[in-house]
Amino acid sequence: MSEDSLPPAPLRSPLHDRHVELGAKFADFGGWTMPLQYSGVVEEHTAVRTAVGVFDVSHLGKAAVTGPGAAALVNATLSNDLAKIGPGQAQYTLCCDDETGGIVDDLIAYYRDDEHVFLIPNAANTAEVVRRLRAAAPEGVEVTDQHRDFVVLAVQGPRSDEVLAAVGLPTGHDYMSFVEADFEGSTVTVCRTGYTGERGYELVAPDTVGVALFDALLNAGAPHGLVPCGLGARDTLRTEMGYPLHGQDIRIDVTPNEARLGWAVGWKKDAFWGRDALVAEKEAGPRRRLVALESLGRAIPRPHMSVSLVPDVLLGEITSGTFSPTLKKGIALALVASVVNPEAQVGVDVRGRRELFQVRPLPFVDTSVRGS
Repeated sequence: MSEDSLPPAPLRSPLHDRHVELGAKFADFGGWTMPLQYSGVVEEHTAVRTAVGVFDVSHLGKAAVTGPGAAALVNATLSNDLAKIGPGQAQYTLCCDDETGGIVDDLIAYYRDDEHVFLIPNAANTAEVVRRLRAAAPEGVEVTDQHRDFVVLAVQGPRSDEVLAAVGLPTGHDYMSFVEADFEGSTVTVCRTGYTGERGYELVAPDTVGVALFDALLNAGAPHGLVPCGLGARDTLRTEMGYPLHGQDIRIDVTPNEARLGWAVGWKKDAFWGRDALVAEKEAGPRRRLVALESLGRAIPRPHMSVSLVPDVLLGEITSGTFSPTLKKGIALALVASVVNPEAQVGVDVRGRRELFQVRPLPFVDTSVRGS
């Protein structure tokens, strides 16, 4: 095998050596070697629900859309309506295939002004999102892949404000809004967002100050119960909230209508990728829907396990399944036929045994009382 035919080596976060020192166990995430866990998934999950944790999510993509008409390009291609927000606000949106309406990626758009929009797609999809935007960009608009230029740190949990204040970063701004602040001479973007359902912030900083920022958060957070958290806990936390993960719950053959993400589509816009296909599907009704399932016994569901209404009537399959550290039971997201009743009991094939699960509303865990 020639060197040219070898797969590319996994990328590493600028904080990789710190994670090694902290005893992290690693796994591949979208071509990046990232921390899976430190002290353990349940302990880290519980810290975020009760106090505060910090995640390195620098594997997430970063792309800049700049120039006259930058915001107009984003609004004419991505699903959500950028006109609904203003400078200093962020928005969850989707990059859909123009022909099928399938989800190429879900991402966050940071709207700085009409000439500057910063995007955070998923790691594995960054190059494809950038490619599609570049192909659609008019003269004067530049789409730049900045995947390796920044670190992204997520400080999540009820005590996240105290931790950020202790390192001199702004807190208390509205949900899905961002503020730029100075940290050791570099500009850090502090956005009130996250993937856990808890109150929290995501910090986007130049990679040159990533280690110093991470160390400062660990030191300042110690009195508040902060622990470093891996992506294993991030997965259990987001599943408890019903937040979809690209590559599992959403993907190119799943549409926003099927994934119950119609709220992230600007249906009144004249144009966005996939509009015709999605409007037609919405009017006809999608054939599948993403639903939440809760175990009625001790079974722990895993992706690709089949879901049936009765033993011989296959409905679909689990897309995300895990043990909920908060509820102490198995929970799942499943893509199933739309005929399923919102209050139905279904069977899941768990290692050859048909285990009963209850269809239920989301989220599995209500964090609203904690001011997320």
